[in-house]
Amino acid sequence: MYPFSYVRPASVQEAVDCLSRFPDARPLAGGMTLLPTLKQRLSAPSHLVDLSRLPALQGISQEGGVLRIGAATRHAAVAQSDVVRRCIPALSDLAGLIGDQQVRNRGTLGGSIANSDPAADYPSAVLALKATVVTDRRRIDGDAFFLGMFETALEPTEIVTAVEFRVPDRAAYVKHRHAASGYAVAGVFIADHGGDARVAVTGAAPFAFRWTAAEQRLAASATETWAPDTLVGLEPESSAFNADATATPAYRAHLVGVLAGRALSTLRTLEAKVN
Repeated sequence: MYPFSYVRPASVQEAVDCLSRFPDARPLAGGMTLLPTLKQRLSAPSHLVDLSRLPALQGISQEGGVLRIGAATRHAAVAQSDVVRRCIPALSDLAGLIGDQQVRNRGTLGGSIANSDPAADYPSAVLALKATVVTDRRRIDGDAFFLGMFETALEPTEIVTAVEFRVPDRAAYVKHRHAASGYAVAGVFIADHGGDARVAVTGAAPFAFRWTAAEQRLAASATETWAPDTLVGLEPESSAFNADATATPAYRAHLVGVLAGRALSTLRTLEAKVN
């Protein structure tokens, strides 16, 4: 690592002031992405501004049809929360599938979405659950938040304080995990908002995206007929998909279709339990 100064601010405003005062400063939440880049000398911030213990960034609450989760809330806390499990079980499932236990005990919701990592899980939930990203200065529609690989709508000194998820009628998240890291080779989150289908994909492309062709096919079917085979034969355009040692773009496109079918099967199972 390169030398740096460690700062633990007492408030969000103090953190913002520090980031503004030192252009090469970086915010630190769980550190699951940032710390490895420091160890590999791929990043050399002048200051690390620790956000992990700020009370304003903590907590899980529900009000009406909105589930609000503080940006510094750990993945493990989301996975284990009775509130999340009651409101959006699929979000609890998603958090429980992130990385391994150590990553879940350290990584945070805000850090995950702020990085816009191609293989991160939470971005798909932001898109599928009609989320709003709350920062220290504004509210950002989830559909406008992810702009590219490791690129978001955040300004350089802007800090995510919370994410507000719309509570759907039902939802499911399914992913194909990388054997070593647990990251999503591809993941599909499907949510039913009163018959309004949201299908979000992560892991396959440079950043998470809504699969509009799948949404349109589901919209053309009555909600009660969202059978597992509703999307059979449909695959997303893969020309811009990720290619690596794990999977080719064509394989990822096929995988997205398979995972979408599994997500629909999960929705059907949930519906059967309710009825």
